[in-house]
Amino acid sequence: MKYETAGDPMTTRKWTRKATRKVSRELKKVGIAVSRGTVGRLLTQLNYRLRVNWKKKSRGSPKERDRQFRRIFAIRQHFESNGLPVISVDTKKKELVGNFKNAGVAWTKAPFIANDHDFRSDAIGVAWPQGIFDTGANRGFVAVGTSHATPSFAADALVRWWENDGASRYPGADHILVLADAGGCNGPRNRAWKYELQRKLCDPFRLTVSVSHYPPGASKWNPIEHRLFSQISRNWAGRPLDSYATILNYIRGTETEKGLVVDATLIRRYYPTGVKVDANAMASVNLTRGRTLPQWNYTISPH
Repeated sequence: MKYETAGDPMTTRKWTRKATRKVSRELKKVGIAVSRGTVGRLLTQLNYRLRVNWKKKSRGSPKERDRQFRRIFAIRQHFESNGLPVISVDTKKKELVGNFKNAGVAWTKAPFIANDHDFRSDAIGVAWPQGIFDTGANRGFVAVGTSHATPSFAADALVRWWENDGASRYPGADHILVLADAGGCNGPRNRAWKYELQRKLCDPFRLTVSVSHYPPGASKWNPIEHRLFSQISRNWAGRPLDSYATILNYIRGTETEKGLVVDATLIRRYYPTGVKVDANAMASVNLTRGRTLPQWNYTISPH
C-alpha cells in the first residue's frame, strides 16, 4: 500500500486508490489468504476510508461580481418600471428521448418499466430545451430542439417566444432586456450569438435588445434556473421521456401555486455546430457596449 496511499496534510485521514478486491488478490499472491471484507475492516482500523471527490476548490470570484449584480438589479428595475419585458434565458440539460429511466419518484400504481441501459442507439433522438422566462409575467416558454444547442437555435427560440407570446403581451414594446449566463451558446464572448440576435430578432421585428450576463460561476442566480427549469424537472420526475410529445406535454403542464404558466414548441430544424462568424459579419452587428462592465453588458439595435 506504500505507493497507493494518499492523505490529508491537516488530519490523519488516508485513502487508497486500490479496491479491497485488488488488495485481497495481491495478499493471496504472498500467501496471506483474506477476503475483501476482512481487508475492508483492516483498512478501517488503519484509518482508511472510502472517499469521494470534494468540489470545494474555488477558482475565486471575478473582482466585478458584486458590481455586475448591482448593475443587473438596477437595469431590471428600470425595465420593469417602464413596462418593458425582462426575460431570462438558458439551455436546460440535454435529454435522451426514449424509454429511459428518469431521475425522481412519481405516484403510480405500478412503476414505469424503463430500459436497463441508456444507450444513445436506443433513443428516438435528443431534446435540447431552450428556455425563456418572463420574470414580470411569471410565464415560461421552452423551445425543444432536436439537433444541437447553438447560437442560431437560441435566437430562433427567442423569435418563437416573441411571435407566440411577447409581442401580444407587450404591444408597442421596442426594447427588451435579456438576462443570460456567462457561457454556452448565448455567452458574452460568443460572436455568433450577437450576430444571430441582430439578424433574426432585432432587424425583422425592429427590437432593441439589451443583454446582461451573470458573472462566471453565478448561473444559479439566473431566474430561469429556480423559477422555471426546477419546476419542469419536478413535474416530469420519475417518468420516462419516451417521445417528444411526452416532453412537450410535461413542460406545458408545469405550474406552481404562484401562477407559473409554461408553453412549449418543437423545433426540428438541424443546427450545425462550429459555425464561425468572421469580422465582416460582426461589422454588421449594431452593437453598443455598456459604460459599466462592457464585457457583460451590451445593446444590439435594429438598423
